[in-house]
Amino acid sequence: MGYKHLKFEDNAVFLVTGGAGFIGSNLCEALLDMGYTVRCLDNLSTGKQKNVDMFLEHPNYTFIKGDIRDLDTCLNACDGVTYVLNQAAWGSVPRSIEMPLFYEEVNIRGTLNMMEAARQKGVKKFVYASSSSVYGDHPVLPKVEGQEGNLLSPYALTKRVCEEYGKLYTKLYGLDTYGMRYFNVFGRRQDPDGAYAAVIPKFIKMLLNGEQPTINGDGKQSRDFTYIENVIEANLKACMASHEAAGQAYNIAYGGREFLLDIYYHLTEALGSNIEPNFGPDRAGDIKHSNADISKAKKLLGYEAEWSFEMGIAEAINWYKENL
Repeated sequence: MGYKHLKFEDNAVFLVTGGAGFIGSNLCEALLDMGYTVRCLDNLSTGKQKNVDMFLEHPNYTFIKGDIRDLDTCLNACDGVTYVLNQAAWGSVPRSIEMPLFYEEVNIRGTLNMMEAARQKGVKKFVYASSSSVYGDHPVLPKVEGQEGNLLSPYALTKRVCEEYGKLYTKLYGLDTYGMRYFNVFGRRQDPDGAYAAVIPKFIKMLLNGEQPTINGDGKQSRDFTYIENVIEANLKACMASHEAAGQAYNIAYGGREFLLDIYYHLTEALGSNIEPNFGPDRAGDIKHSNADISKAKKLLGYEAEWSFEMGIAEAINWYKENL
């Protein structure tokens, strides 16, 4: 069923922080297509102006250029808002190892500012981006909520702290918070450029340009690659979830397991390329294997994860062919 059939209040206002980014802009688009009023808050530090420009003509869309590190900005943005989808954060494990103080400021203080603003302004539901990185070095597969190991990066720590604040804001203040532990999301509008680009768009762009991609490590690491449509579904279903399901975090994935080398050869085949990859050193802070048990999200959020990796990657390849 996905999410397009979901019905919110006619006058519902959605605030998407980080709405100029990859996941945020897809949430904005889905909500606008469904007929709802969308407010996007982004400081464009990692988000893209073009992901704002595409909606500016839409009568139900408002863009606020602002920073979640400023509480007044968050309070103003939350005024009259029904649902907050808090995607604003800085990603990337290796970059967080280089910039721990900055990650603390943006990801922890920024998210806390948003929770506090949502509480003060009487927001109905607060859904926020967490990450599979909170599982750290816990060896058991698939990853199950409640079985977390030692954290391996400042990025992972910021996400764990946000989850703890989420629990407290539900418990102490009655703000319904829902943490989305994303597992390797991919799809349209994910940035292929830069040192910290995600692997799928980066590989696609390089192969389309006839360049040789580098795989970190031996390529035998596995991930639960999750198509963007599943993530939209999870966020919107969390907005409809019960109070009993609040104050918790949920694995948001497909529940599959793809090996990086297999993905690489899948892409070369789909793109008609015979370029062999280069192999580089392992990335600091990376975990070798990560795939999700999604039964909790299915049970408590009604999450269905209809888009398999194969369905999603076919759509993504077509999108990049047309848009790169």
